[in-house]
Amino acid sequence: MYRVFEALDELVQTVEQAYGVPMTSNCMVPRNDVLALLDDIRNALPVEVDDAQDVLDNQDEILRGAQERADAILGDAEEQAQRIVSEAHTQSEDMLSDAQSRATLLVSNAEEDAEVTVGRAREEADSTIAGAQREAQRLIENGNQEYQRSVEQGLADQERLVSEAEVTRRADEEAHRLVEQAHSESSRLRSECDSYVDAKLAEFEETLSSVLRTVSADRSALRRGAGASGVSGSERYERTLRPERTERVERVERSSRTRRPRTDSGSADLDY
Repeated sequence: MYRVFEALDELVQTVEQAYGVPMTSNCMVPRNDVLALLDDIRNALPVEVDDAQDVLDNQDEILRGAQERADAILGDAEEQAQRIVSEAHTQSEDMLSDAQSRATLLVSNAEEDAEVTVGRAREEADSTIAGAQREAQRLIENGNQEYQRSVEQGLADQERLVSEAEVTRRADEEAHRLVEQAHSESSRLRSECDSYVDAKLAEFEETLSSVLRTVSADRSALRRGAGASGVSGSERYERTLRPERTERVERVERSSRTRRPRTDSGSADLDY
């Protein structure tokens, strides 16, 4: 068949390279070369054509053989698939049984571990509860002791505060008494001072009146041309006031010696 295509290619090449006839589409080819190529094609063609005819003649047989082979392959495939499915089913059952056995073993081991863990947890819980109860009892005892100490301390503080309050009350009473006494002394001293000042002012008023009378008499005498009345007004005034001033100083000194100690408020009242 290869020779047929090769000869056809050479024939085409010969025609393409042939000289053309002027004014026409014809060409001149070498007859011998073309005939030789055609003979080669004729000689090579029957073998290939015979092979093709053989294929056409044996088409039904070939198709039946192919169908038989396909059926055989399909049967083998189905058998192999069934075998594989059966083996897979068997393996799955084995695996399931093995998994169930392992699961049972794991569950058993887990139950045993759980029982051990629960036992340990219960022991730890009992120990923790016992420790907590002991700690709670200790805290309760400490709390009671602290409460008792606090109560005793509170009672002691209460007694101390009551005592301090009594002392404070007495001190306040004494302070009030002293203040009242100071006010009384101040009032008494103020009254004495007022009386003394009033008396002195009355004496001074009387002395001034006497001096005024003397001055008036002297002025009248001067108007009449008779002169002063023997003793000047200033001398008479000095003689009149000197005994009174001496007596007043002595009375103040006697009052200072006999007066009791005074508070600041009494001194302030006396200064007034």
